[in-house]
Amino acid sequence: MIYIRSLFANTFYYLSIAFFCIGQLPVALLPQKCSIFYWDKIAMPISLFWIKIFAGIRFEIRGKENIKPQNAIYGCKHESALETYYFTQCVPTTTYILKKELIFMPFFGWAQYFYGMIPVNRKGGASAMKHMLTEVKKRTDIGRPVVIFPEGTRCKPGTTKGYKSGIMFLAENLDLPVIPVAINTGMFWAKNSFLRYPGKVIFEFLPAIEAKGKSKEEFMKELETAIETKCAELNAETVKNYPYTKKMLG
Repeated sequence: MIYIRSLFANTFYYLSIAFFCIGQLPVALLPQKCSIFYWDKIAMPISLFWIKIFAGIRFEIRGKENIKPQNAIYGCKHESALETYYFTQCVPTTTYILKKELIFMPFFGWAQYFYGMIPVNRKGGASAMKHMLTEVKKRTDIGRPVVIFPEGTRCKPGTTKGYKSGIMFLAENLDLPVIPVAINTGMFWAKNSFLRYPGKVIFEFLPAIEAKGKSKEEFMKELETAIETKCAELNAETVKNYPYTKKMLG
């Protein structure tokens, strides 16, 4: 049954995304706020509907009092593609920092560009960091929050590949708070897996962390500890409620 449900969930979800990516082309002729509305209020709610119906995945947002709708950077754990799809349902108009190659994908990449995503050349060194800072400032200056995945890649639940200091570089230079975000998405939507398991996906927003007055080591340790500790709690809660998810842990 899990294979059949996953087949329907993936088919309807990705067909919806493909449809909306094509539909983005005429929307791109309008002001960017139209593209943002198109994805936040129409495309993603409809696409995610199929995940809820066929895969049985439900969503819960915790720590809403810690959410800042603007003038903030979100440091989010990265376990699957699901958080990249759902985050704007938690914090509307949010934009992401992503690898430059994704922008050049036909239709899908173009849609990300018109939405206002921030492409970065991971091998660009200092010039890439400067470009990223400039682009993030442009977004935050007009009130758009920015999400960065500090590990830079997806990790299995219960593991980490190390937090990179680019997020502190942004927070320090733009004088913005960093809001840590813990998730358990990888327990239901595993990296490079076809299967989608039913259960409650949780996004938990934690109290903001300030970079000002802290060394790089202090800030990064505080951020990593906050996210990883809460993720461990969410994973334990998930395994208790859905014992079959234990195999997802690294």
